[in-house]
Amino acid sequence: MRRPVDASRLRSFLQALGARAAEETRVYLTGGATAVLEGWRTTTIDVDLKMVPESEAMLRAIPSLKESLELNVELAAPDQFIPEVPGWVGRSPFIAREGRCSFYHYDFYSQALAKIERGHEKDLSDVREMLKRGKIDSSGLIRHFNEIEPQLYRYPAIDPGSFRAAVNRMIQDAAESKEGKR
Repeated sequence: MRRPVDASRLRSFLQALGARAAEETRVYLTGGATAVLEGWRTTTIDVDLKMVPESEAMLRAIPSLKESLELNVELAAPDQFIPEVPGWVGRSPFIAREGRCSFYHYDFYSQALAKIERGHEKDLSDVREMLKRGKIDSSGLIRHFNEIEPQLYRYPAIDPGSFRAAVNRMIQDAAESKEGKR
């Protein structure tokens, strides 16, 4: 069992991975890695990422980096679990440049929708933090859900009605939370 990943160890991983880039590559971090770097969680159990384009050299480096840095790495991104949200690349905030590799947070709206669909408490807590910190807003959340809803048939494990209800519940909870602070 590897120890949880904090911001310092995560940044060490980004530097080491970027040093292995043989060509221009973009790496999008998602999930707990985003939460740790943005500061609403102190640790995560793994580093979820998507590489564009996939780099043979970087993929081959991951197993040894996992061992030397004692962390877990998963090739995972929201577009594996929900339809790709149009415009996600342009909404993905830059983190750092290491070697020939640029690191970004995967679009917050895509992350939020994937987390809402999963429905785990830690995921929902992350979405509440994204809303609270202004990384996403309620109108954008429903707009982006509406963009992907016609493609949900491609994800047979997702019930579109339940997913929409969960998005609406999150928006309602955010509004009530904001109202309670006034």
